[in-house]
Amino acid sequence: MTKIHPLACIDPKAEIGRDVAIGAFCSVGAGVRIGDGCILHERVSIQGPTTIGARNTIFPCAVLGAAPQDLKYRGGPTRLVIGDDNIIREHVTMHRGTEVDRESGGTTRVGNNNLVMVGTHVAHDATVGNHIIIANNVLIAGHVVIEDYANLGGAVAINHFCTLGRYAFVTGMTRVTKDVPPFSIVEGYECTVRGVNAKGLARWKFDEDAISRLTGAFRMVFGSSNMDAALSEVERDGLIADESVRYFVEFMRRRGAGVHGRSRERKRSDKPADRAAFYGNR
Repeated sequence: MTKIHPLACIDPKAEIGRDVAIGAFCSVGAGVRIGDGCILHERVSIQGPTTIGARNTIFPCAVLGAAPQDLKYRGGPTRLVIGDDNIIREHVTMHRGTEVDRESGGTTRVGNNNLVMVGTHVAHDATVGNHIIIANNVLIAGHVVIEDYANLGGAVAINHFCTLGRYAFVTGMTRVTKDVPPFSIVEGYECTVRGVNAKGLARWKFDEDAISRLTGAFRMVFGSSNMDAALSEVERDGLIADESVRYFVEFMRRRGAGVHGRSRERKRSDKPADRAAFYGNR
C-alpha cells in the first residue's frame, strides 16, 4: 500500500506507483513518475519531467529533476530518467538535460543499482551507468559519461564531456579533466594513471589471468612514449583477444583522438550564440 504523509505536497499530475512511501514535506511536481516500491524520506523535492524506476530509496533534502544550470538551456521540457534499485543520499542534486545535446537527447540518465552519497551533483545531459559507487561531494559536470562498475572517491571533480571507463577507480580529491581509462586507478591533480584496478576487478569476479592480461596491456601502453605504437604492439602481442583488453585499446584510441583528451568533446553541438542572450543583458 502506498503511504503518503499528509504534509507531503503531490501534484495531481504526478504518477505514483504501488507500495511507495513519501515522507513529510516532500514535494513531487507535475510530470513526475515514481515507480513501485520507492521510498522518499522527508523533504525530498522532485520536479518534472522526471521518471524514477522501482525500489529507489531517496534520503532527505535530495533535489531531483530541477532545470539545468546551463546558459544554453532554453526552458524546454527536457528530462531526468533514473533506473531501479538506487540509493540516493542526503542533499544529492540531479538536473534535467538541455535541448542542444544530441547525444543525450535532452535527458540526464542514471542507471540501476548505484550508491550516490551525500552532496553529489549530477549535472545536465550526464549519463551514469550501473553498479557505480559515488562517494560524498562528487561534482559531475554536464555531458559526462560514467560507465558501469566505476568507483569515485570523495570530492572528485569531473570536467564536462569527460568519459570515465568501466571498472575505473578514481581516488578522492582527483581532478578529472580527461577521459579515465577503463579498469584503471587514477589520482591527483593531473588525473595520473597509477595502474590496473586489480582489487576492484577481483571484487567483481575477474579471474587472475584476466587481470594479468590487463596489467600487461597497461604496462605496454603507459610505459611507452608513443601511445599509438604501444596500442598496435598490444594487438600484435595477442592480448587483444581478451575482450577487456580489446575494449581498453578501443577506449584509448578514442581518447587520443578527442579534444584535450575528451572523446565526447568532439561531438558537442552548442555554439557561442546559445549563450549570447545571457551576456547581452546588463
